[in-house]
Amino acid sequence: MPEFQEKAVIVRRETITPAILRLSLRSAQISAHARPGQFVMLRVGSGLDPLLRRPFSIHQVSGDGTLQILFKTVGRGTEILARCRAGDTIDCVGPLGQGFSLPGDQPGAHFCLVGGGMGMAPLYFLASRLQQTGMASEEHVVLLGGRTRNEVALFEEEFFTLGYQVHVATDDGSMGYHGLVPDLVPRFLRDQTLVYSCGPLPMMKAVAALTDAAGCPCQVSLETHMACGLGACLGCALPGSGTRYVHVCKDGPVFQAGEVVWPD
Repeated sequence: MPEFQEKAVIVRRETITPAILRLSLRSAQISAHARPGQFVMLRVGSGLDPLLRRPFSIHQVSGDGTLQILFKTVGRGTEILARCRAGDTIDCVGPLGQGFSLPGDQPGAHFCLVGGGMGMAPLYFLASRLQQTGMASEEHVVLLGGRTRNEVALFEEEFFTLGYQVHVATDDGSMGYHGLVPDLVPRFLRDQTLVYSCGPLPMMKAVAALTDAAGCPCQVSLETHMACGLGACLGCALPGSGTRYVHVCKDGPVFQAGEVVWPD
């Protein structure tokens, strides 16, 4: 897959919650070649502090040459990024990594997308692409988990607008099911269900166990710290199946759930 470095201009800044933001970036080459599940590396500051770029899943791309990222302010890098405004320029490298494998022509295939927290970001791009290729319908399901209603309400509406069934779980019970999103998964697993998941590691581990027991294929998008995003620094190495290690930036971030050694 081709990779590009562009000076991306912020064309829109949206505040989802006080800590969650969405940026739309004008990045014609990257957006034209991006696939669901891939990511970009952004230089969030104008100087050498912070020194390293930060990885962000591609949340959506548009035909007008823009891409979106969705992020939560959790550290120095995202705090700097959160201060950016429309018109600012960000140095952007991408699209990077291996994305989701689309099902192709599988009559009767049933999709179940399971996202927790900021794991909703790459799943929205996937849901949009499935819709564009005619593979999405209201028979397919999106399951979203968050701490509160404020974290998921907007995305519940946006996935629904794409034509999906959407079910929500919140930690505090302020919207949908009061509990964790993996609790919703078993009722939607059936023959030929294809599961795509992204979110906190314990959530994906639970989803992987459920899909394995049901005999359903599951792809997971891993999130980890990255120094380069290109496979040079080997800083994102994780144990994979067998005796090998995998590098999330180059071998992933999307893996078959059975390829991942889930921590105890």
